[in-house]
Amino acid sequence: MKKSLLRLLAFTTTLFLFSTAHAGEAKVIDVKIKHRGSNVYDFRVTVEHADAGWKHYANRWEILDENGEIIATRVLHHPHDNEQPFTRGLRNVAIPAEVNIVEIRAHDSRHGYGSVTKKIEIPR
Repeated sequence: MKKSLLRLLAFTTTLFLFSTAHAGEAKVIDVKIKHRGSNVYDFRVTVEHADAGWKHYANRWEILDENGEIIATRVLHHPHDNEQPFTRGLRNVAIPAEVNIVEIRAHDSRHGYGSVTKKIEIPR
């Protein structure tokens, strides 16, 4: 009986730690891209995060190439406690002609990079 109770407690603790580690991450939930011409694009990215004031908020999102190199960063200058999810844009992003797919990832001030990202094909 004691062993069963200890196993249940260990399992419950592990499950709780796993679920809370991912619960507070910034998530990219939508990306819109507009081709402006000559390898220049506008991005509109929707992020979801349980912002909790200045100590824990989504503070940026990034556009990465297929090799994981950062192409551009959109800094988020304040918490969005009462606006969830929220959408912000980044205009005139130069995407090299050889890049066909980009990945958008979000970052928050406590957990770092979120595990929910979006990959999008570059319209030519």
